[in-house]
Amino acid sequence: MKFEDFLYTQEGEDLFEKTEGLDRVLSSSQMTGSEGLGVQMLEKAGPYVKIKERSGCEHEVIMLGSNSYLNLTTNKKVCDAAIKAIEKYGYGMGAVSVYAGISDIHKELEKRIANFYKTEDAVLFPSGYGTNIGVISALCSKEDIIINDSANHASIFDGSKLSGADVRVYPHNDMKALEHILEKCDKLNKPKLIITDGVFSMYGDIARLDKICELAHKWGAKVMVDDAHGLGIVGATGRGSAQVYGVENKIDLNVGMLSKTAGAVGGYCATTRKIAQYLRHYARSFFFSTALPAPTVAGLNEVFKLLEHDRAGRKELWQNINYIKEKLNKLGFNTGETQSGIVPIIIGDEQILFKMYQDLRLSGVYTNIVTYPAVRRKECRLRLCIMKDLTQAQIDRAVEIIAKIGKKYGII
Repeated sequence: MKFEDFLYTQEGEDLFEKTEGLDRVLSSSQMTGSEGLGVQMLEKAGPYVKIKERSGCEHEVIMLGSNSYLNLTTNKKVCDAAIKAIEKYGYGMGAVSVYAGISDIHKELEKRIANFYKTEDAVLFPSGYGTNIGVISALCSKEDIIINDSANHASIFDGSKLSGADVRVYPHNDMKALEHILEKCDKLNKPKLIITDGVFSMYGDIARLDKICELAHKWGAKVMVDDAHGLGIVGATGRGSAQVYGVENKIDLNVGMLSKTAGAVGGYCATTRKIAQYLRHYARSFFFSTALPAPTVAGLNEVFKLLEHDRAGRKELWQNINYIKEKLNKLGFNTGETQSGIVPIIIGDEQILFKMYQDLRLSGVYTNIVTYPAVRRKECRLRLCIMKDLTQAQIDRAVEIIAKIGKKYGII
C-alpha cells in the first residue's frame, strides 16, 4: 500500500476499519525511522531548535518548517505583553465573544486590524480554519455562487461546501478560466463571490488580484482574499497581496490568520461595519466558540503595532528568502514560482519525497512535505518556510544538507 492510499479508504462494514490503512503504512519499511509525520518541539520556535521524535530520540534541527516567518512568537515586546495580560485577565476568557468573552484589549485588536486594512471593522475568530468556515457559510447559501481557485486552502473549500452554495473552481491563477466561469454564471442572475488565497500556501506564489478585481467589477462579483501567508511579508510595506497590486480598496472581505506571521492562533475578517455585525451573529464558528485568550490578544496587539509601521523585520526576512532561493536554484533545484516566504522544492516522486523528508530531519534540517490532495502527486514537494532570524551560516548549512540528500536521490 502506498502512503496516499489510506486517505479516503472507506471499505468495510466497521466504522473504524479505515484506520487500519494508515497504521499499516506508518508501520511499513518505507516509513522506518520516521515514526510518522510531525515532531515535538522542546523549546521556543526559533531558527535552531531541539525536537523529539516519536521514538524518543532528541536532536537539534535548523527549522525550515515554521510559519513564524518574522519570529514574532519569541519577540520580547510581544511576550512581555502576554505575560502582563495573564496577570490581569487570566489565561482564558471563559465565555464566547457574544456573551462575556470580550475584553477591552480584544476590541483594541479588532480596531487595529480594521485600521491596518483601512476598513470599518474587523471580527476576531478563535481559529484560522474556523474563520474561513464561519465567514463563507454565514454569507453564502444555496442561492449563491462561490468561485474558487483550485489551490485555495482546504478551509475555504470546506466552508464553501458547508454553505450549500453552487461552487465553481478554476485552474490555479488561470484568469481566462475565471472569466469564462463568471460569464457563464452571469446568465444565472445569482450573487457571486470569488475567493482566493493571497499567497498560496503550497506554491508560495501570489493571486492575480489586479485581474481578479477587474473581472469581479465587470461581472458583478464580490471578492474575498485569505492572505494568511501574505500578512506582514508581501507588499511594499507588508500589507499583503492586495498591496502588491494596489487594490486594497477593492477587496470586500479581507481574511487573515493570526497563526502564521503573527505567530499566535486565531483569524480575522476585516470588512464593512454591517458585514462585521452580521458575521458576529451568523458565523457559527464565532458565535459558538470561546473567545481568544487575553494573553494571546495582548501579544497580537504588539504584533500589529510592529506591522503597522513595517518594523517587524520584513526586510531582513526577504534577504534570507532571496539568499536561499538563489543558492537552491544555482544547485538545480526547482523552486517553482514562489513570491513569498514559502520556498518549495518540487520533487515529483512521493516515495523519494518521504525518504528525503526523513533523511533531512535526521540530518538536522526540518522541512514540511506537501503531496496529494494538496498538490498533484507529480508536483509533490518539500515546503521550506523561511525565518527572519536564520543566520547566513544556518542557511548555508541547511542548503549543504539539502544538496547532499538531493543528490543521493537524483533530484539534482
